[in-house]
Amino acid sequence: MSVVVGYVATAEGDAALTAAVEEVRRRGGRLVVVLSERSSRFGSEPGALEEQVEEVRRRLDEADVPYDVRQTVRGRDVADDIISAAESSGGELIVMGLRRRSPVGKLILGSNAQRILLDAPCPVLAVKPVRT
Repeated sequence: MSVVVGYVATAEGDAALTAAVEEVRRRGGRLVVVLSERSSRFGSEPGALEEQVEEVRRRLDEADVPYDVRQTVRGRDVADDIISAAESSGGELIVMGLRRRSPVGKLILGSNAQRILLDAPCPVLAVKPVRT
């Protein structure tokens, strides 16, 4: 069994990773992190994705939960990668972060979020970052 989390280095990604760690502690099993370089706060400089991977590994080592980190392939659909990770790892939950949207933006949920909600083989937990 596993909990799958889609992660980008944003406030929403951080909220999703934190929630996913708590779910793994609650349920047991393994955390599968699907890392996307889109919207990365590390930018698109050479080595940015490797730095992001190392930061996620450091956080998960500190959290002391079993985990796998998978990177999306540039040009592939992130939603497909997250759904595939859930299917291949026996995912019992997918965790994803949602960002705040304008009133017009609320009419259309992000395409990746919508695809994951509609096509996921298991329940999906959507979280928002804590507002400060």
